[in-house]
Amino acid sequence: MSETPEIKSAETRSSQPGPAQPPAIGVGTPPGLLDRTLDTLRAGWREIAASARGVVGAAPRANLPREDAERLKEQIEACLEGRGGEVSARARAAQLGRTYLALDGQGRRNFLMMLARDFDVDRAAVDQAMATFQTAGDPVSRGHAERALRRALEPPRLRLLTQFNALPEGVKFLVDLRAELMEMARGEPLLQALEDDLKSLLRNWFDVGFLEMRRITWDSPASLLEKLIKYEAVHEISGWRDLKDRLDSDRRCFAFFHPRMPNEPLIFVEVALVQGMSDNVQALLDPSAPVCDPKSADSAIFYSISNAQVGLAGISFGNFLIKRVVDGLTGEFPNIKCFATLSPIPGFRRWLDRELAERGDSLLSPPEAERIAEAMANRSGSSDPGTGESDMDSDAEERPVLVGALALPSWHTDDELQKQLRGPLMRLCAHYLTTARASDRHSERPGAVPARALDPVAHFHLSNGARMERLNWLGDRSPKGVRQSCGMMINYRYKLGEIDANHEAYRGEGKVNASSSIRSLGKGGG
Repeated sequence: MSETPEIKSAETRSSQPGPAQPPAIGVGTPPGLLDRTLDTLRAGWREIAASARGVVGAAPRANLPREDAERLKEQIEACLEGRGGEVSARARAAQLGRTYLALDGQGRRNFLMMLARDFDVDRAAVDQAMATFQTAGDPVSRGHAERALRRALEPPRLRLLTQFNALPEGVKFLVDLRAELMEMARGEPLLQALEDDLKSLLRNWFDVGFLEMRRITWDSPASLLEKLIKYEAVHEISGWRDLKDRLDSDRRCFAFFHPRMPNEPLIFVEVALVQGMSDNVQALLDPSAPVCDPKSADSAIFYSISNAQVGLAGISFGNFLIKRVVDGLTGEFPNIKCFATLSPIPGFRRWLDRELAERGDSLLSPPEAERIAEAMANRSGSSDPGTGESDMDSDAEERPVLVGALALPSWHTDDELQKQLRGPLMRLCAHYLTTARASDRHSERPGAVPARALDPVAHFHLSNGARMERLNWLGDRSPKGVRQSCGMMINYRYKLGEIDANHEAYRGEGKVNASSSIRSLGKGGG
């Protein structure tokens, strides 16, 4: 358990004065965040695109039928040829962007299919460039041939997408475009190739060296604070009061920003400055809890890391953000010696369900199964407080005892039942975290990198050089926490002197660095 924090004042979070709250967000608040973003793009490009209207002609219909797509194809070719100079090409790109935003779902898919099909690599030009390269006899000729081959291998659509970089909000447009494309590309090779091109382009633009880390406070613009509420992916922010608590004096929030998207967080981390390593997220986020004096804190707990841009999936900079935050907090609060997370275990229940389907009660020792069955029998005939229905059903005797126990919606609120489930579930979860690996055919090749940890959060923190420190029973009693991980959470600890060695051991050898307590749990010692 974490120690009781030093009290800064008798006031709790909810009673403390602060800046005026931004207007409330409600169902009837027009327009929505996405609508305002699209409106900003359309308005920002209207003037730029105006000079191209005489060239591009009438706007296509929303579903982009074939004849309209052919006219749009001519506009794209004009963009790529640079007719009229860069100013005209920029105007055409802006008009194309406005056209895309005005299309419906089918129209956008038709647009992207045309881009993928008709503006791919010219295979004949590649063959010719390869033949020239292979016959080049001297170093100078080979150098020219290599460069010509590289140019031939670059699809024209990539040059078109690059033109959006020069437009206001153009980079954000491409990030959102990839988010849509990722959904459409499933099962469609042409669109998958286009998505790969766009991902490669964005990876180069979003190199960590270009990113700026900024602290977000309650005094930050309301539009930015609204985005934190929208983008939070781990522990939902219930409203402005909840957000204010998370930005209090004993809390920190840091985000990465890109120069071309200065008002859009790419990824952000929320940190609690406390005494002792936290073991329960509800206690950590309790609005009635007293505010701790941050100068007395000895631990920084990273309790939420959220990727804010779906279109940047697969482009990792979360590890760099954590290291930058650790460096900053070390300088600001020299008393902090423990840097750890309080993390969800999102894949555990899915893994457990598969194991139960295959192995049933063999996952439990006979005494464990007997004690769980006895605890369930003591509830027999009573009504579940979460549903008002009887605990027992007609299939109860035919399924594994652990399946039956976890099927009870409020099992975690029954003192006796959760007491009997604690040992087996903690053991199984520790085993899952330390041994379960994602299936990867590449990892089976000789000399290949070992398969990654199956749990995505574990993989993220192990890749960053953290150690599995402590497993916390019922650390998250929310419906989501119970559903994903039977309520358990884990602390990953970042020890500054061990981060690099841990990273190399995991990425190079597949070694999972875990504390003796977690190792003991996994072997049945918990």
